[in-house]
Amino acid sequence: MRVIAFNGSPRKGWNTATLLEEVLAGAASQGAEVEMVHLYDLHYQGCASCFACKTRAHPPERGCTRRDGLTEWLGRAAAADALVLGSPIYLGTVTGEMKSFFERLVFPYLAYDGSYSSLFPRRIRTAFVYTMNLGEAAMVERGYPVHLDSNARYLGRMFGGCETLCSTDTCQFEDYGRMAADGFDAAHKQRRREEQFPQDRAAAFALGTRLAAPAEAG
Repeated sequence: MRVIAFNGSPRKGWNTATLLEEVLAGAASQGAEVEMVHLYDLHYQGCASCFACKTRAHPPERGCTRRDGLTEWLGRAAAADALVLGSPIYLGTVTGEMKSFFERLVFPYLAYDGSYSSLFPRRIRTAFVYTMNLGEAAMVERGYPVHLDSNARYLGRMFGGCETLCSTDTCQFEDYGRMAADGFDAAHKQRRREEQFPQDRAAAFALGTRLAAPAEAG
């Protein structure tokens, strides 16, 4: 069992990366081999609309044909047993790096056959972890679930079942006092960091154990 996490945040030691590390720790506790990939360390672009992946001569298992800093990791993703993607929410959706990665990961396996079936040769487990500044009620009010549900549907359709974990009302800064962010209560954010975020970490660990759990017989 091999589980790979893709961090779509530019921050390697804050909310998103921390939760992804917990997911991997949970998977490792079940004996899985785990690996974290920081997308901001790679040099790549999103889908170029070349449609090479849609030609009749293209082997479905080959995935995206572009050659750049993402090519190796797309190959590793295709060989993994479970994938977990993580991103903070920027302007209502995932980061640009995550969006570009998502296009390159998913689109080559989307068949133009009338029902948009999957060309991926196996079924694997997937998950998406999100962190965001908004609280849960505000997230729903502003329509975030539309984007999050769409991502889950694409991952589920192409690869297998997809779980979603949202960490809301997160602490963005270590020192709110030096930031021009007067719309936020620094004391509230610190309490969330101390009280809620450990629960989110525990939920992420549990998610990892599920991703790496043995498949049920039958």
